[in-house]
Amino acid sequence: MSLALKALLRPLFKLLLLVLVALLALQLYFVGRIALMAILAPESTAFQRSEIYRVVSTTGALKWSQRWVPYAQISVNLKRAVIASEDASFTEHDGLDLEALEKAWGKNAVAEQRAQKQADRIAADMAKRQQGKKSSIFSAAPAPPTLVAKAPKIIGGSTITQQLAKNLFLSGERTLLRKGEELLLTLLLESMLNKQRILEIYLNNVEWGEGIFGAEAAAQHYFRKPAARLSPYEAARLAVMLPRPRYFESRPNSDYLASRANTIVARMGGVDVP
Repeated sequence: MSLALKALLRPLFKLLLLVLVALLALQLYFVGRIALMAILAPESTAFQRSEIYRVVSTTGALKWSQRWVPYAQISVNLKRAVIASEDASFTEHDGLDLEALEKAWGKNAVAEQRAQKQADRIAADMAKRQQGKKSSIFSAAPAPPTLVAKAPKIIGGSTITQQLAKNLFLSGERTLLRKGEELLLTLLLESMLNKQRILEIYLNNVEWGEGIFGAEAAAQHYFRKPAARLSPYEAARLAVMLPRPRYFESRPNSDYLASRANTIVARMGGVDVP
C-alpha cells in the first residue's frame, strides 16, 4: 500500500472509529436509562418533549396534564382494553409480534397497490382531458377540478413495547436506521424490565389528546374520575383512541369510536394481564 493511499485512508479509519464509539456510547446510555426505569419513573419521554415544543411554538401556551399513578391504581379494565386493542399477544411475545408485522406488511402492500392504481386512473383520465382540449374548437367551458389520489393508510403492527421504545427515546421520523434502533431498544426493554413495569410506564406516558398524557390524566379529562375506577366501556373508548388521540379528542361522538369500543369490550374477557 502506497504512502499516499495510507494517508488518505487514515482519517477515514479514525472517522469510522469515532462513529462506532459514539454508537456504543449511545447504546450504553440507553441501557443505563432503562436500568433506572426498573425503580424510577421516567420524568418525560422524547415524544412528550417534542410535543411540548410543537404546542408552545404554534400556540404560545402549554396546557399539560399528566400524573403518574402506580400500576395497582390503574383499572384492570384499562389494562385489558389497551392490550386487546393494541397488542393482543403482549404477555406472550418477547417484544416483537412477527405475525402482526407480517399481516401489517401485507395490508400495507395491498393499500399501496390500490393507491397506485387510483393514481394511474387519474393520470389516464387527465391525459384524455388534455387530448380532448387540444382537439376541441371550444375553450370557454371551465376546467374540471383536479383529482388527487388518496395516500394509502399505513398500518404499523407495532407491539406495546415497540411503541414505548419509540416514545421514550426516538424521534418521529421513519427511516431504516430509526426502525433498527427501535427494535434494539425494544429488546433491551423486554430483557431488563418485566411486562408489568413495561405496561405501567406505557400507560402513564402514552398520549390521549392535546397535552393529555397517561391514564390518570385521560380518565380525569374524559370521565372526571380516577384511572382506578374506569368501567369496561370507558376503558375501551380510551384504548380505541390511542392510534389517533387528537383526532378522536375532537370527535367524541364518532360512530367508529363507539362501535370499536363495543368490540374491544367483547374481547377484554379473554385478555391476560401481567
